[in-house]
Amino acid sequence: MSYQPEHIDTSKVQLSEHLEKLIERLAKNVHNVWAKQRLADGWRLGPVRDDEKKEHPCLVPYEQLPESERQYDRQTVTETIKTLIAMGYTINKPPDV
Repeated sequence: MSYQPEHIDTSKVQLSEHLEKLIERLAKNVHNVWAKQRLADGWRLGPVRDDEKKEHPCLVPYEQLPESERQYDRQTVTETIKTLIAMGYTINKPPDV
């Protein structure tokens, strides 16, 4: 197999201060969406990931995740926002937020 992942270049995208502040909130939401789906699929908290038993150690609130897991969610959010901007979209902060 010679799969060569290609992605949209986001290396020149700089995020504004309001988008930087939004990353943590969105990362928490990404985790919660993932956890909600896992729980709906019958998964439960366990000491290690076990696909047969449907157990996962990250089925905890975002704040209780290891920093490495929170960073993974932040990176996903950051690259998604940067990709949208690289594609020409704009994200504007509402005046009341």
